[in-house]
Amino acid sequence: MSSTLKKAFPIFASRTERFHYLDSAATGQICAAAAAALLGYETTARANVKRGVYPLADAASNAFDAARASIARYIGIDDANEVIFTSGTTMGLNLLAHCLTAELAPGDEILLSELEHHSNIVPWQIAAARRSLIVRAIPVKKDGTLELAAIEGLLSARTRIIAVAHTSNVTGAISDTSRIAEAARAAGAYFVLDGAQALPHGPVDLKRLGCDAFAASGHKMFSATGAGIVWMNKELAHRLPPFLSGGEMIRTVSLKGSTYAPPPHRFEAGTPPIGACLAMGAAAEWLASLDWTAIESEERRLTRRLLDGLSATAHTTVLGPAGFCHRRGIISFDVDGVHPHDLCQFLGDRGIALRGGHHCAQPLMERFNLAATTRASLALYNDDADIDALLEGLESAVRLLR
Repeated sequence: MSSTLKKAFPIFASRTERFHYLDSAATGQICAAAAAALLGYETTARANVKRGVYPLADAASNAFDAARASIARYIGIDDANEVIFTSGTTMGLNLLAHCLTAELAPGDEILLSELEHHSNIVPWQIAAARRSLIVRAIPVKKDGTLELAAIEGLLSARTRIIAVAHTSNVTGAISDTSRIAEAARAAGAYFVLDGAQALPHGPVDLKRLGCDAFAASGHKMFSATGAGIVWMNKELAHRLPPFLSGGEMIRTVSLKGSTYAPPPHRFEAGTPPIGACLAMGAAAEWLASLDWTAIESEERRLTRRLLDGLSATAHTTVLGPAGFCHRRGIISFDVDGVHPHDLCQFLGDRGIALRGGHHCAQPLMERFNLAATTRASLALYNDDADIDALLEGLESAVRLLR
């Protein structure tokens, strides 16, 4: 199956040298459908959206609306106007941190976790400093999953927001969203989900996940860089103030004051990244058409192969869950005595693309008493040849670099 899916990604046909791309948790390769949508708009259909009435502009606006609707279907949302276009997950989480905390009072509390990406920590810290709020964190267990038994002790009458990652970009662990949603409802808190690592692995049903808000990126789900989305339920979105301001997000403007457009436009100030948004919609349409039962089965098989191989490699420790039911193929590991940057360069010279560093998750690195790790992340185009190349290259690296 992966060989067939590989054909949907132009980069693989263009490479003549060895190329084993295992860095999709950072950026997925762009699929042909998204690339065609981006190129088609930028070269033959370019016009601004939302207000033009001439045919080219009208067509661009219709395509923009269709992309919004495609993404809504991919995340299980009936009303496309609940989908807000952003520049990516980081912008989306900043939007949510700014807007949701506008309702809070000094002393109110925000609950995060130790495994969050910095984009789901720093915006809340900035908002907390601005509004005199308190930030707490759910601890992480030795297997890289959340210590959900600790939530009850961390909640209080002042807890207003719980914000966690659906899938860790370091350990690959999938959060138990039903338990977190239940805790948020019991506390009367908003539940915010960082979905950056979720959407590349198939459609999601946000109604089932139980969150109040969700953020994700196009470049993670095999589309162009520069576009992402925030979803908020309609009642919440209508109540919140804008984040950015300027053109497109207003209803009326005078020198005495301004009124704001309804969502989603209230949160889409200025000209959006139109081509990237159209590409994201095209990627969502293509991804929704795939056989995800078969893709997930193959991902689990490759993940098992990689975990088994890493466990059998001398001086190598894997972070994250040992099982395969509640994780994705995002695998971070530490080779004793070898810096991840050295390892990534060594393997990169052999055509193997990995990521080395703290992965924008320094609190989690601190939890495991590490400065950095090496990360391999699987996507629907990976195959056994990629796993073979990594494991064989790693054995050589351990022999030569230690």
